[in-house]
Amino acid sequence: MPTQRSPRGAIVSCLVPMIAAAALACALPLAAHAQAPGVDSSASSVVLPLKPNPQFANFPAYSGTLGNRKIVLRLGARNDKDDAGGVHGEYQFADTGEVVLIAGDRDGTTLEAEDSHDGTQIAGNWVGTFADDGSLSGDRMDPDDSHPVPFDLKPLAAGSTPTAAPQPPVPASAPNAGQAVNGVNNLIIGK
Repeated sequence: MPTQRSPRGAIVSCLVPMIAAAALACALPLAAHAQAPGVDSSASSVVLPLKPNPQFANFPAYSGTLGNRKIVLRLGARNDKDDAGGVHGEYQFADTGEVVLIAGDRDGTTLEAEDSHDGTQIAGNWVGTFADDGSLSGDRMDPDDSHPVPFDLKPLAAGSTPTAAPQPPVPASAPNAGQAVNGVNNLIIGK
């Protein structure tokens, strides 16, 4: 099958196999998940959130911001002799821990890539430039190149880790929030 390129030149065909492999490598057996009462276990449209892929753990890491959110990007070369400039990896939001896959091309100092939140649909385009110091900056846009959001990332030293590991947000507790009902704590029952 010939390689299909998007208008930006990023390789679309490399994202799908990489996403499928990452999703399979990161998915947990369904039996390991607790089932909530009243949930149909035969539902096949359940999408589990992506988890960090150990395959990308040793890739060069970049820390910084995407818009006003902190992220850590791990981006490395694809081992594909037919695509010498191909790169792939993932980034993770520090505030929610959400993992997003990324794949595309690096040509000299230019990065053109696409990302996916769910492992199946392209969610955005990245266009950036690597500076002499290794930093990466540019814009992430929606798939139609609208809504640019700037990113500014600095390389992490080999073997170092980000100062703050991604953690899910801690819900604020309100003293008069009401009584928890069936595990939901934002409901207030009659007084």
